[in-house]
Amino acid sequence: MRHTRQKVVARTRREFTALDRLVTRLRPADWARRAPRPPSRDPWTVKDALAHIVYWKEHSARVFRGERRPPEMRGLGVNQINRLVYRRWRRRRPSELLAWHRRVHIDVLKTLARNPEEWFGRRQRAPQWPLDFDGHSAAHRLNDIEAVLPGLSASRRRRSR
Repeated sequence: MRHTRQKVVARTRREFTALDRLVTRLRPADWARRAPRPPSRDPWTVKDALAHIVYWKEHSARVFRGERRPPEMRGLGVNQINRLVYRRWRRRRPSELLAWHRRVHIDVLKTLARNPEEWFGRRQRAPQWPLDFDGHSAAHRLNDIEAVLPGLSASRRRRSR
């Protein structure tokens, strides 16, 4: 599938809006709710899930700009990076994470605006591309955050996709 800037930006904005609306209304206790995770993985909370989402959005924006990973991330696999992000953010305040989440979104939109239109459609890509701005975020929003919040029915979660 070939993509256009307009459609990628629209999907990116739509997912950010859904995620931001959700995390803006979290109560203090909600941030510490445990996300459903396999026992072999780090025991993420809602806050950890958001940090994970934001890191990978930031990473994709960096890739789109042609930048290298930060030195502490070079040579690490995905699971090692996820663990480092978990350790880095797990003791920080939700307000810091929310500020980062919003800064990264602005950076993502600037990055998408800087890439020429032809860059988006110059080759065939998966329909979900770029995954970290849309599908990856939505999956964690639904499965790790909305899934553990009281008052969100399964039908409401399906409608918010």
